[in-house]
Amino acid sequence: MELQSSKMELQSPDNTTNNSLVINETNTTSMDMFLLILKSTTMTVIMATAVAGNLLVIGSVVKFERLRSRVTNYFIVSLAFADILVAVLVMPFNASMEISKKWIFGSFMCDIFNSNDVLFSTSSILHLCCISMDRYIAIMKPLQYERKMTKFRALSMLTITWIASLLISYIPIHSQLYTTNENALTLKNNPYTCTFIVNRLYAVISSSVSFWIPCTIMVFVYIRIFIEARKQEKHIRSASVCSSKSNALYPSRNSRDISDRKTMKREHKAAKTLGIIMGVFILCFFPFFSWYLITSMCRDLCPYPPILGKILFWIGYSNSCLNPIIYAYYNREFRQAFKRLLRMKSQFDSYNFNQCSSGDTKDTANVPLVYLNGHGGPTSV
Repeated sequence: MELQSSKMELQSPDNTTNNSLVINETNTTSMDMFLLILKSTTMTVIMATAVAGNLLVIGSVVKFERLRSRVTNYFIVSLAFADILVAVLVMPFNASMEISKKWIFGSFMCDIFNSNDVLFSTSSILHLCCISMDRYIAIMKPLQYERKMTKFRALSMLTITWIASLLISYIPIHSQLYTTNENALTLKNNPYTCTFIVNRLYAVISSSVSFWIPCTIMVFVYIRIFIEARKQEKHIRSASVCSSKSNALYPSRNSRDISDRKTMKREHKAAKTLGIIMGVFILCFFPFFSWYLITSMCRDLCPYPPILGKILFWIGYSNSCLNPIIYAYYNREFRQAFKRLLRMKSQFDSYNFNQCSSGDTKDTANVPLVYLNGHGGPTSV
């Protein structure tokens, strides 16, 4: 009995240790499962929102002639198409790596995936730049807009956008000019790996074409529009004071002045909206491209936690689901088109879409945003 008791006493610390290990393992497994569910849900929501939102944008332009007839909406449809391709041909492959912790599609598909990632993401960013330039021409030179922004010129800009995206993606990636010799050897010998490690030259060129140059253009555009909007605001204030004195003497001129002031107010609101667009754009892509360029240039001298790169990738991807909200939803015509397509209210079945309702009291209802009409100025909605 004494011998057995001593054995039990000797075994008791081991049992306690084993129980602690089991509890810790259970807690770790539960936490891993929670994080897996959280990541999977987040990625699924981003992909589904990007596809649904951009399909609504394309469907609205295709279905309604009023939207289809405007040159500016060519950019909107092409941007929506690029964002759908990001959600369908890029995000699911990245999500599968996050969930399975390995690449399961082979080395050839790895090059296709990396090429599509660079292609569609770059194309999406360049589309935003084109839309900003379109807004710049409309606000700064409204009388020249119809002559400058023709259908041919818009299609030419879209062609250049897609060609530039192809040149910066498929050619260097499939020829292995984008990566280091060490990473190229690793990818060749290990088909379950699909790491996107670039050399310094490609990092500078790709980040410049995909972000730094378009971002610089957009910031310049916004500054010019903001300055113009401030001038218009001062003019509106001075005109409001003078108009009260000339009501009795020149009623027709007063009516014309009121119309001019309303136009300038719409442009001022559009400038503020463009500031929001710029803020979201920079918020989504500036962290990623800063990390991408810095880590590619200094390599091992700049250690970082692997989860940082994954988070920054998906923050950039999320811009694809935000674009329909920013560029379409706050425009009243698109909002009405969305409601008709979704059948949210039965009254829209008999609503004449070509007539603008005057009962919308939202501040954004009269904001032309980045959408312009095809007759030389901002859309008056």
